[in-house]
Amino acid sequence: MTNRVMVSVRQLVEYVHRSGSIDAKFRTVTTMTEGTKAHQRVQKLYNAGDQKEVSLQIKLSYEGLLFTIDGRCDGILFEEDTLVIDEIKSTNRQLELLEENEYPVHWAQAKCYAYIYASQNQQQQMTVQLRYVNLEEDEQRCFRQVWSIEDLEDFMLEMVAGFAPFAVLMKDHLTDRNESIQALPFPFKSYRAGQRQLAGSVYKTIQEGRNLFANAPTGIGKTMSTAFPAVKAIGEGHIERFFYLTAKTITRTAAEDAFSLMQSNGLQLKTVTLTAKEKICFKEKAICQKEYCEFANGYYDRLNEAMIDLLVNNHFIDRKTIEDYARKHTICPFEFSLDVAYQADAIICDYNYIFDPRVSLKRYFEEQKKKAAILIDEAHNLVDRARDMYSASLKQTSFYSLEKLYKYKDETLYQVSRGINDYFLNMRKKVDSSGLVERDMPEDLVEKLEKFVETAESELLKEGQSDTKEELLDAYFAAQTFIRMSKLYDERYVTLSEIVNGDLHIRLFCTDPSFQLQQVSKGFRSKVFFSATLLPFQYYLDMLGKEDEDYSLALSSPFPKENVQVVIHPLSTRYKDRERTRKKITELLKETINKRPGNYLVFAPSYQYMDDLYDNFNRIKGKIETLLQDPNMAEEEREAFLNHFQPRVEGSFVGFSVLGGMFSEGIDLKGDRLNGVFVIGVGLPQIGLERDVIKTHFDKMGKNGFDYAYVFPGINKVLQAGGRLIRSETDTGQITLVDDRFLTTNYQRLLPPDWR
Repeated sequence: MTNRVMVSVRQLVEYVHRSGSIDAKFRTVTTMTEGTKAHQRVQKLYNAGDQKEVSLQIKLSYEGLLFTIDGRCDGILFEEDTLVIDEIKSTNRQLELLEENEYPVHWAQAKCYAYIYASQNQQQQMTVQLRYVNLEEDEQRCFRQVWSIEDLEDFMLEMVAGFAPFAVLMKDHLTDRNESIQALPFPFKSYRAGQRQLAGSVYKTIQEGRNLFANAPTGIGKTMSTAFPAVKAIGEGHIERFFYLTAKTITRTAAEDAFSLMQSNGLQLKTVTLTAKEKICFKEKAICQKEYCEFANGYYDRLNEAMIDLLVNNHFIDRKTIEDYARKHTICPFEFSLDVAYQADAIICDYNYIFDPRVSLKRYFEEQKKKAAILIDEAHNLVDRARDMYSASLKQTSFYSLEKLYKYKDETLYQVSRGINDYFLNMRKKVDSSGLVERDMPEDLVEKLEKFVETAESELLKEGQSDTKEELLDAYFAAQTFIRMSKLYDERYVTLSEIVNGDLHIRLFCTDPSFQLQQVSKGFRSKVFFSATLLPFQYYLDMLGKEDEDYSLALSSPFPKENVQVVIHPLSTRYKDRERTRKKITELLKETINKRPGNYLVFAPSYQYMDDLYDNFNRIKGKIETLLQDPNMAEEEREAFLNHFQPRVEGSFVGFSVLGGMFSEGIDLKGDRLNGVFVIGVGLPQIGLERDVIKTHFDKMGKNGFDYAYVFPGINKVLQAGGRLIRSETDTGQITLVDDRFLTTNYQRLLPPDWR
């Protein structure tokens, strides 16, 4: 039946009764965990006949809609002839300052449970209790109200009436959405080579609730090949929504273009793009407090009106749309985008919203995951991103500074900071210039950090801001992350200690993120990992956590092989040989460009080597125009750099950039905007402690550790850089690979067939 509405008690009461401002003053990271523990402590004191964590559900009819309302009640107490609904709320506030009716949303939640229980158990009245537990003092304060079944029924109908307009809006949308999906044609006249196979594989994967790893070379149209079948899977009821995850802004734009094209063909799908808080915030500083920000002040009083206004008038909700409606209704654009995302059918966002334990969408409940899929674009980027997400670092200078700052201000904070600094001082005696690798997790340090966090929280909860507090806050969050990652510590982790610019850094380093990626995303119905260069294929299957029952798909390039000419020049780019071969390489650049004038990109293995090549080339270049990538380019400067690549009647232009940098992937210079690419070197990551640890880890697993730590990540950078050249079936040009290692058997087997 299309008139059915499923809604949780929490969603219902928050929509109707939530009010007030966003007030992001310091909140302890442990609040949620401690709140759960407080609930459990209270529930352990229940009498033998009392019930806890009781699932309740009821169906209610209202103006042609059939509502199914469900939730989980904290407790049902049986006190002689009295039945009590016990709703437990944890707080850091002083309990004597709490007023009975200060939080209507809390009473509303408890009264919903009271009505459901009373109506299903023939109770004429119910006692409703709000039990507030102070997390610091572990004290309790209870408020009670008694309600007749008639009063509770009236209240429940008022709640449903308040929610009904939004329910009707979303119900009508689901009907229109599903009808539009049924009628939606593939938005191009025909499928490209490999495109139908990829789209079919994605649909089958979602239909069966499996996972897929796909290498889909440029030209197949991977964005549409994944988004279109995911949309169709929504229409068939296999999923309710999906996330399209990207690593960079340029791939986010490609996803938006794909959805926009489908919507121009009649699709009615609510699609929202999430933008990082620091980028979308309207204020100079992202301080989410009502005293500072008018967009935070009264946010929840205006949210429902803004939400309905936006959803009635828009299907495609990008950053500009969010900003326009946020300004119109004077609400925070970042929080608004998150609230809209929970109502959207497709969410375009960064990897971290799903995979990063510190940033993920906390409100996206586990039961919703089961009806959602995630599409991971440019998935080769996820390996190193995940290593960072599941690693944690501390710096000695942070705690040395706090020790000095609080020596005469707070004895307890001074002592715990000093204890951590002393730990670092003792570690310094063990660490030489090459660093120290330990297999065991530093339990003594974690214990000290837990004491520091507890002490720092008391200071940070005090009103007022200061530079001292900013420094304390940074150390607090670093300590919290370190503690959180220590709980994940297993055979895939090591503890690294290094002296960096005179400062001792201690890092819990995740050598292999595959297991954590599996765990974090386990609740989703399907995951699709795809990239134009998911190569070497087996390497990425291992690193992204492929399991035996998962699917894999490797497609061939749809472009004619003759469109690209690959030339290998065996000039060594090893560090020890660079001085000797640099002149020959710059002469090679000039000779190649003069033979075929046009636009070229040169990818160097490091910024220093890029600068050296650029300087040497400029001495001999003649009339060739050149431009150098800056390591700190803003988005406008990046666009200006790319705008130099325009079709030329005469003359040549060469852009010098870094292998693995901002111009190595995600850019489309079609036609005569780019005529050739030079890849200098094999892209090996810089030799260092972390890479050597990765090598050792995979050696112990029976794999070639050097390949996993250095060769495979390096060759992927080479493939990405070379992939900038041929972006359409009419593009032609030359890829010049400069390094003698490209002619060895080990590297030849890693190159695509049409590059050999």
